[in-house]
Amino acid sequence: MASGRALIAMSGGVDSAAAAALMIDRGFECVGATMKLLAGGGRCCSLEDINDARLAAYHLGIPHYVLNFTEAFIRHVIEPFIAVYESGGTPNPCIECNRHLKFKLLAGRARQLEAKTLVTGHYAIIEKDGDRWLLKKGRDEKKDQSYVLYTMSQEELAFTSLPLGNMIKSEVREFAVSLGIENAKKPESQDICFVSPNDSGGPKYDYGSFIENWTGKKSKEGAIVGLDGKILGRHRGLIRYTPGQRRGAGVAANIPLYVVKKSAADNTLTLGPESSLYSKRFLVTRLNLIACDSIPRPLRLRVKTRYLQREQWACVEQTEEQSARVEFEEAQRSITAGQSAVFYDGNTVVGGGIIV
Repeated sequence: MASGRALIAMSGGVDSAAAAALMIDRGFECVGATMKLLAGGGRCCSLEDINDARLAAYHLGIPHYVLNFTEAFIRHVIEPFIAVYESGGTPNPCIECNRHLKFKLLAGRARQLEAKTLVTGHYAIIEKDGDRWLLKKGRDEKKDQSYVLYTMSQEELAFTSLPLGNMIKSEVREFAVSLGIENAKKPESQDICFVSPNDSGGPKYDYGSFIENWTGKKSKEGAIVGLDGKILGRHRGLIRYTPGQRRGAGVAANIPLYVVKKSAADNTLTLGPESSLYSKRFLVTRLNLIACDSIPRPLRLRVKTRYLQREQWACVEQTEEQSARVEFEEAQRSITAGQSAVFYDGNTVVGGGIIV
């Protein structure tokens, strides 16, 4: 007997196809849905990805729909991404896409279809403990995606299923191969799906060119200064740099110099030795707590400030309803405004917020 209807968020990759197959095995009436996020395709939910999702749904014998979320993607992801970069920060658009599109808009469509659950291929675990829903790290340490899900609310967690949480990637691929799914061996997708990779030195992705092309505005050049304020050269626009970056500044020096700070107020880029990248203390805003309603006293938790970073011990103190102070026990490299800090108690996500 069917367990009810499930809407599967299908990206065109192996993970979402495997998630759909697992929900079918559990007796759900599955419906596949792919979000179209940019007009004309591009690399963000491209036409190829949409076609791969459609083929996977056809192979599994489930209906498939393409949902046009372009306007919402621009409003909630691309425009804030540009605004944060222009203000001197370094945003994480994947987190905002999850926050606004996947677990709000797409979940809303799922409810319109009278689905009991929204299903994604994320590697994380959702469990209920008493009256509270918890988010935990996935079994596959290398693929764990709990970091990008820390914004989820209790209602969103209750409505979401993550069937891959207790699997490792190789098991997922083997399962997909056993079903004959064509995209079983499809390569991993890139994190920043709407920005082209950079092949001219500097950061991995060419954010500067993307922002200039999107806005039609040329980024203003400005002064590159050392920690002592001495002018070292000229930068090509702050949007082309991020803290911790070494290559691309175009400054010759006796020792390696790294981007330490971007100041939008006076349009300056500060460089310094690697030792100047390390710090302990920072604040977060837009605080979202999952494991508890509040942090009434300072807690010793493990914290990470980037998706691929390993968690490190820190003291987390909530200062207001949506803000907290964090202090690492050991200084960490390139704590960057605009990125997210996520707090862990063992494998459980306590919460997180945006670094300011």
